[in-house]
Amino acid sequence: MHFVPNITFGHPVVESLRKQLGQDPFFDMHMMVSRPEQWVKPMAVAGANQYTFHLEATDNPGALIKDIRENGMKVGLAIKPGTSVEYLAPWANQIDMALVMTVEPGFGGQKFMEDMMPKVHWLRTQFPSLDIEVDGGVGPDTIHKCAEAGANMIVSGSAIMRSEDPRSVINLLRNVCSEAAQKRSLDR
Repeated sequence: MHFVPNITFGHPVVESLRKQLGQDPFFDMHMMVSRPEQWVKPMAVAGANQYTFHLEATDNPGALIKDIRENGMKVGLAIKPGTSVEYLAPWANQIDMALVMTVEPGFGGQKFMEDMMPKVHWLRTQFPSLDIEVDGGVGPDTIHKCAEAGANMIVSGSAIMRSEDPRSVINLLRNVCSEAAQKRSLDR
């Protein structure tokens, strides 16, 4: 497993965006770094709302969760494709969001790994109120699988950025997730 020692969009960028955009945007920082502990305070000070770290990148998830909370942010916990969802389960009641990576972290434009959907479904079944995010290869062709499995938060890069009409892609992704969530609540 290899996480980078540094950050692409660090706390100076977050601080600048917060100043420009005000308090409305929700900034979820997906920290694909080798020592996520070191960036908690700078990100909090810069104005991040949620700090999402990789379970594989820390020896002490409990302490890190506590530190993120004490710094006034929500907690996201990410797992790479090779990590079992049961490894995340002990922390699920202490976090705000679970992120199931549907590609190997680090490079845009990878193919969506449909075999990650059972992880999403298992988390949704075990922890019905948890926010569950998928990141990697998500777009108009794969969104239905994500939503039906139980994802209610979506990260989509290439599918939006390479589109002729980014707004319509965003609306499609949002609507598919909303409809699936409504259906789930009716089915209970």
